[in-house]
Amino acid sequence: MKRRSAREKALQALFQIDMSGADAHEALHHVLGEQPTDSFLEDLLFGTVKNREEIDQEISKHLERWSIDRLAKVDLNILRIGTYELKYSDVPPNVAINEAIEVAKTFGDDKSGPFINGILSKIKGEKSGREELK
Repeated sequence: MKRRSAREKALQALFQIDMSGADAHEALHHVLGEQPTDSFLEDLLFGTVKNREEIDQEISKHLERWSIDRLAKVDLNILRIGTYELKYSDVPPNVAINEAIEVAKTFGDDKSGPFINGILSKIKGEKSGREELK
């Protein structure tokens, strides 16, 4: 499975978890149907679910005049996946951000891409600043 497809499937599963309260394994099975699973997809989904509280705190720090509860669920879950990739994976930061923007173009509205770019760029900048202090 290509990584873009894995990101899209992870988004669909996370959206399902938010909307129906499905368990992560159940949501994964539902979005895959008969397709075989993928280790990158599993890492994105289960890693995002496992670290969701910390990820949501990170996103909330960078929202201006918004609360996380007001975000569209699609945008929120794209941000969660992007933040997971920035903070917990070896995916290059610019790749994580660009992929999140591309997924937003497919699943979000006209404003989703620039909004997601802005938030993830702030998170990336904060991460870079911390690494320079080491």
